[in-house]
Amino acid sequence: MQVRLADRVTDLAIATFLWAFRISVVLIVVVGSFLTLSSGKYGLETWTGLVITGLTTGSVYALVALGYTMVYGILRMINFAHGDIFMIGGFAGYFAGLALSRLGFLNANAIASLISIMIMMVVAGVFALVVALLVERIAYRPLRNAPRLIPLISAFGASYFLEYSVKGWAGPGVYAFPDVAVLDQLVPIDFVRIKWLDVLVVIAALVMMAGLYFFVMRTKVGTAIRAVSEDKATAALMGIDVDRAIVTTFAVGAAMAGAAGVLFGLMFRQINYFSGFEPGLKAFTAAVLGGIGNIPGAMLGGLFLGQVEAVGPQLFLDGFGVPGLAGLAKAVGFTMLVLILVFRPSGLLGERISGTRA
Repeated sequence: MQVRLADRVTDLAIATFLWAFRISVVLIVVVGSFLTLSSGKYGLETWTGLVITGLTTGSVYALVALGYTMVYGILRMINFAHGDIFMIGGFAGYFAGLALSRLGFLNANAIASLISIMIMMVVAGVFALVVALLVERIAYRPLRNAPRLIPLISAFGASYFLEYSVKGWAGPGVYAFPDVAVLDQLVPIDFVRIKWLDVLVVIAALVMMAGLYFFVMRTKVGTAIRAVSEDKATAALMGIDVDRAIVTTFAVGAAMAGAAGVLFGLMFRQINYFSGFEPGLKAFTAAVLGGIGNIPGAMLGGLFLGQVEAVGPQLFLDGFGVPGLAGLAKAVGFTMLVLILVFRPSGLLGERISGTRA
């Protein structure tokens, strides 16, 4: 009887703490936003710039998050080497861009620059795809039927191997990404200051995300991937090649991450062997935010996280006079992650699972 009473008290204390946390964060967001907006400290141009920054950064997060959520959806594991595959794609795009720059083609004119960027993204996607398939074949496939903890440890090992292999090959230094002059020019729109780089990142991300959604939802291979994600044994009995579906999932997710590595390099103008860690962590956060295993959720989670990191510090905290807002973007982003998971543990859109798996 005493044990049951203690359990009830503990459950009540936890529930009280969670509700207090929820109310506290909501009050901070609402009151802070009101104080910031009512102060008139920031004009429309500032807010527009922050929203655009959040949109471009969130687009990259979304592209990388798709790889996490697709692999989890089909294998029920987190591919922690995915951020390093993103980094390798960025390096491949860097060297492709360097070669095009030396040939004088990268900045020859606007059309040549656009073609060059497409070449860089294709090269990055191919390199990332090859590395991902090697990781799947060597580090994951032999452990496919092992307890879940073992593939997770293998994923960490693969991540460290890729990072320090690139460090040994390229060195610990930071590489300056090739400059594409046309991307720094402003779009000729009077009421908003937006660069062609921002337009490129958002359009490229939307096109790739739309293409992935069509591939998964409207093609036979995509149908096979969805069937395997629901039940591998039953899918195999229905004649679906499970290994092929899994390999395709790794390949598609890695190709998109590699292309995102080029966009990331163009945005931040630098890359090194550790460049995949933080974007990979944030992309994983975005996948969890949207609902791990849910492809539209990963897209929404990435865009949402980008906006929270860009707009959140100024909007939520500036009204309270909190200093050093630029350094609080990560804290605000992860706080929103905790808040959303407290209110909705399955994420923004939740995970689509069958009744049997539920």
